[in-house]
Amino acid sequence: MFGDQIKKIRKSNKMSQVEFAEILNVSKQSVSNWENNNIEPSIEIVRTIAIKLNVSADFLLETDNRQYVYTGNLPIEFVTHLQQLACDFEKINHELEKYMNDQDSNM
Repeated sequence: MFGDQIKKIRKSNKMSQVEFAEILNVSKQSVSNWENNNIEPSIEIVRTIAIKLNVSADFLLETDNRQYVYTGNLPIEFVTHLQQLACDFEKINHELEKYMNDQDSNM
């Protein structure tokens, strides 16, 4: 749900609800309500979250689960290296999850 995505983004940026609220110029209560799926933020707030925290609105709205890394004006060679690193980390994560699942099955 939308609130889960907001919470995930906030926590991945190591922010408290208060800090997150300050960035968006809203109250901590608003952030809490969003994260608990009590209310949804305005389109303008979704846009602001996307811009300020470098995520896509599609990711926030769960229409696309891909995550993006802002590369600014880096040369294409650097971007290519970053993409390869991301693929390598994804493979390592997959292998780690597989290993952990196998360990759980053996207990």
